[in-house]
Amino acid sequence: MKNYIYILILLITVSCKTDKSKTTDADSGATKWVDSLIYPEETHFKSIKQVTFGGDNAEAYWSFDDKQLVFQSNNEGWNVNCDQMFLMNVGETFKDNMPPMVSTGKGRTTCAYFLPDNKHIIYASTHLGGDECPETPLRKNGKYIWPIYDTYDIFVADLEGNITAQLTNEKGYDAEPTVSPKGDKIVFTSDRSGDLELYTMNLDGSDVKQITFELGYDGGAFFSPDGTKIIFRSSRPKTEEEIKEYKDLLAEGLVQPTQMELYICNADGSDLRQLTDLGNANWSPFFHPSGEKILFSSNFESERGFPFNLYLIDIDGKNLERVTHSDTFDAFPVFSNDGKKLIFSSNRNNGGGHDTNLFIAEWQD
Repeated sequence: MKNYIYILILLITVSCKTDKSKTTDADSGATKWVDSLIYPEETHFKSIKQVTFGGDNAEAYWSFDDKQLVFQSNNEGWNVNCDQMFLMNVGETFKDNMPPMVSTGKGRTTCAYFLPDNKHIIYASTHLGGDECPETPLRKNGKYIWPIYDTYDIFVADLEGNITAQLTNEKGYDAEPTVSPKGDKIVFTSDRSGDLELYTMNLDGSDVKQITFELGYDGGAFFSPDGTKIIFRSSRPKTEEEIKEYKDLLAEGLVQPTQMELYICNADGSDLRQLTDLGNANWSPFFHPSGEKILFSSNFESERGFPFNLYLIDIDGKNLERVTHSDTFDAFPVFSNDGKKLIFSSNRNNGGGHDTNLFIAEWQD
């Protein structure tokens, strides 16, 4: 979450596939090109629709009634200089028009999520630290990095963009909040302990509890459909050299995201275990509607940092399956609450540029 789009797109140096794909004619057996946003191997997609058409658009999350979505964008055509939050009704597209902004327009925002009443959202913002977009360092000693802004706090807003509550007040990074489908808890990442750990709290910000305790950047967490489990990704340094590098970067408000694996635990942090051991960056996990599988983005099959594709894996770590077949970048998969649709971010159909757009697919198992 947070600066994923900015950093990961830098890893991509080849042109994206166009919306032309190969298929085999059922009668003649001949190979032909067809117009489609779905690549032939993407059998889990029954149909697909492009939602945005410019800028970097990501982290789109459904309302509890599946009628709306909130997402972040830095589309300069929408009069923003860095990520702000936008609201859309399901079925809308934004090729020649602009969705309503539901953040303040100040600072940088990340990770908006609907509350169960479908009338409010939570999101993290740096606006209390200043009206301007904070700088986004991209490299340190030649390596990709993400900034951990200590001005991020978590806020509640209505769908007109009015902030109605501030949920965190600790000094330092508080961000990446998501809400349990049960509608009772929020999970988020904070460095208030001196490390980047996961915490849960009630919807009003009370009863804050730390649920992870090992060194490493624990973040991007989501609850299972029944609210009993949490999936997240972590950098978890192991060697002395890795530990020193992680701590030195964190002291500067930075992390390095290129080596991450997925972890799963109960909602209270118990029964924590590593789910993947694939190498490279495994991240943006989300539970399949069954609660028995995880859909996530990874470049573990890549030698040069790209492409990123979506994969399914059982919650016991078995039956890894590739879902998308992009040449560049697919990430941020999020199922609708009824399990019928999937929204995700992709570089497909961007004319060979670096725009990252939102796509909604009809899902089929």
